[in-house]
Amino acid sequence: MSSTRTGARRPYAARVPVAVRREQLLDAALTVIVRDGYDAVSIDAIAREAGVTRPVVYGVFDDLRDLLGTLLDRQQARALAQLADALPPVPDLSDPDRLVADTARRMIETVRADPMTWQPILLAPSSMPAQARARIEADRENFRIQLTGLLELGLALRGGPALDAEIVAHAILAVLEHFGRILLTDPDRFETDRLVATIAGLLQALK
Repeated sequence: MSSTRTGARRPYAARVPVAVRREQLLDAALTVIVRDGYDAVSIDAIAREAGVTRPVVYGVFDDLRDLLGTLLDRQQARALAQLADALPPVPDLSDPDRLVADTARRMIETVRADPMTWQPILLAPSSMPAQARARIEADRENFRIQLTGLLELGLALRGGPALDAEIVAHAILAVLEHFGRILLTDPDRFETDRLVATIAGLLQALK
């Protein structure tokens, strides 16, 4: 006579390649962070989100710090690649207004296409770890420096106007980040063309 076991069964995690499982767990951790904040991140929370057990997580990462460090590396690489793509490979430095408008358009489209990467950056919660916050600020400063250099060259080639390129770069980045937050919190409120036209109008007013 056979016996029947009752009770809830533990979730079964199919065997998948380590690289695939790694990305699955990183995606799960990012989902928890975006939805619930950094304070809610734990091995248990990530395992539940991914539909696996704790041993599966520990089979890929040593601990939570290892997992979050790997996630930070991945997201930083993604954000930097997207920032690099936003700057044209062969910019027309004789027309800095067009350069800024085109860069703004690419950045807006990037945030629309990949909100999960940009929400922890543009809507960083107060509970964000200091390491993550420091990396974001360093990447932001690097982008400002690149934009400042392009503006300086463009203004010099065009013969003016006499603007402080560094301050203008700060202002442009602040506007782009504000637009990015709007795209994340209320994506249907403004069309891309309307946002880009506003930036172009502000640049015209500076002449």
